[in-house]
Amino acid sequence: MHARVQYPQEIEPLVQFIEETDPAEILDRTLEKLRGGVDPQTMLTASALAVVRSSDLPPGHHGGSLHPLAGLHAIAKLTGRLDGEDRFLPILQHVALSNKHIHDPATSPFSLLQFAPLDPGGAEVSRTADLAADGAGEATTAEGVAAAKAAFLKACDRGESNKADHIFLWLWDHVPAIEAFDLLLSVALPKNALDDHYFILPGYAWRALETLGTEHMRVLMRPAVRYVARFPMQKKIPEIDAVIEEHGLLGRVLRERTGDDETAKIGETGDAIGSVDAYAEIPVLLAKALVAGLSLEGAGEALSIGAARLFLRSLTGNPMDVHLHTSVNLRRYLIGLKGLSMRNRVLALLTWHTGPEVRSTQNRMMPAPQPDPQAVAALPPRSQEELLEAITHSILTQPPTDWSKVTNLGAMRAVPEVRGTVNLAQQYVNCRYDPQVLMDRLAQLVCHDNFTEMHAFKHHQAVIEEFNATREPWRWMHLVCGCQAAAISFGKDMSLYEDLLELLHAA
Repeated sequence: MHARVQYPQEIEPLVQFIEETDPAEILDRTLEKLRGGVDPQTMLTASALAVVRSSDLPPGHHGGSLHPLAGLHAIAKLTGRLDGEDRFLPILQHVALSNKHIHDPATSPFSLLQFAPLDPGGAEVSRTADLAADGAGEATTAEGVAAAKAAFLKACDRGESNKADHIFLWLWDHVPAIEAFDLLLSVALPKNALDDHYFILPGYAWRALETLGTEHMRVLMRPAVRYVARFPMQKKIPEIDAVIEEHGLLGRVLRERTGDDETAKIGETGDAIGSVDAYAEIPVLLAKALVAGLSLEGAGEALSIGAARLFLRSLTGNPMDVHLHTSVNLRRYLIGLKGLSMRNRVLALLTWHTGPEVRSTQNRMMPAPQPDPQAVAALPPRSQEELLEAITHSILTQPPTDWSKVTNLGAMRAVPEVRGTVNLAQQYVNCRYDPQVLMDRLAQLVCHDNFTEMHAFKHHQAVIEEFNATREPWRWMHLVCGCQAAAISFGKDMSLYEDLLELLHAA
């Protein structure tokens, strides 16, 4: 019989600790280990390895390893920006979430099994080493790789996720990692139209490798492969393919890198995207801009500006509806990723609006521009410190949610008090007060959340990265978006954070 996946001895005991500790004790005992000298990044890696090995992926996208993996990049970055024992808070949130899914009957008991990679080419491909001496090995290797890729796509077409997992283990060993990842995205990107997470899981799992290292790449990517390969299959998005074909995007040489000469066009395109009422207009706007000479990087920046404007117009009160921001952040990263195919880079750019959690927001929008300039202008003048405290107070005092009246989380509308937070944040950026001070305050506030399964952490990181990657004067919108998201998510469930405060203060 197959045995479950085993990790190197230097981390295996820590993984077992997260798997086996009772949920009622996981916070206390994890904090003990962190205070005892366990490196926070090592604990985070162990948490990811534990939830991958010992929790199943559910039929939907809540539970199992999906959100713990998607949140790794954000948690790792946030931990590095916090001071003292505050840096433990994101790690403790992640460990608690992993431990929860490992003990949840909806996703456990489960064991990720260790098995040999499947060689789709059979014995002929296995003769590669013998044939290399006479020059035949290279051709046979190319044939074997082509056979493996075709077999993987066929497995995805049939929803054979277990077989796809076998084949992909072979691919990791026989092609550059970026080539294998590109193949995975070729399936994931069209399926974004079915569920945003088909794209988000592999994309953010790949990003986590930049921070945590590639030592455990094969196992950390296995849930993404299995998730992407399952039914239903979505081979194409006809309306996007039609835009690509009409504008000849794959038949022309596209400028890749942006420059100062694109500033006006980027702003114009971003503002146009942020003003649409029908999201189907967005890929056409981007395609026309590319044909007119805008670079891929510039188009990604324009999409980021537009996404921020649309998020600020959104009336959503669902704290998990942050994919407008997190998804565009991931797409900008992929557009600049060396080794990714041009088709996948173009698809990443043009499919942003297709995910259900992004698409649904177009039905809950306020007219542009937002925030309301008159409401912001009516605010009394405040110093940076006064305004920072006013923003914080407005977030901390958001009305509690009456869950007895919530029948559909996705249909929740933001309470009017959220606009108060947004207006204060807009005043802060209008004054061009220190952005880092506001980021640091938001970093502290985001640690309260254990309702959104890492969504709040991912959005916070996306806001910071988009602020840093977007030019003046549009970059400041991302900070306002961060405050809006914090106001929407604050207080939904902070029970874990409250328990942590007791532990920290009991020391």
